[in-house]
Amino acid sequence: MNLDFLKGILLFVVLLLVQALVLNHIHLFGVATPLLYVYIVLLFRRNYPRWAILVWCFVMGLGVDIFSNTPGVAAASMTLMGLLQPFLLLPFINRDTPDDLLPSIRTLGLGKFASYTLIVVFIYCLVFFTLETFNFFNWLLWLEYVGASTVLTTVLVLVIDNLRN
Repeated sequence: MNLDFLKGILLFVVLLLVQALVLNHIHLFGVATPLLYVYIVLLFRRNYPRWAILVWCFVMGLGVDIFSNTPGVAAASMTLMGLLQPFLLLPFINRDTPDDLLPSIRTLGLGKFASYTLIVVFIYCLVFFTLETFNFFNWLLWLEYVGASTVLTTVLVLVIDNLRN
């Protein structure tokens, strides 16, 4: 087997277990929940097959749904992010970059990777919390959930990516 594939599976399992066993129980100030498993979406190489991205994202979302008792919310949100990821990465890379570019702070630079991370995490949190609440009766609380979780998750992803490199 390919070593990168094994590293991907290990990262997948670690992110799923950390989210299910630790991060799902953290609610900072009652509104901010770190959603670290979104980090898997950020790490797909530039030329990675789109069908494989969708499968990986759906399985990750399904695993989070099983452990978190959120019926289909994470799976739907992660599948949407898997669909959008190749298009969200394009504005942050140059045309002459290699086809197997792995997005990270080291390859994109801190500014571009932070912007890419913020956009992906914001869209994910927006979709996730919209599907979870499924109404706009208390839209101020919904905005707090989206904003606080986006900031907390983005900071956590940037710290983890910096430590990985």
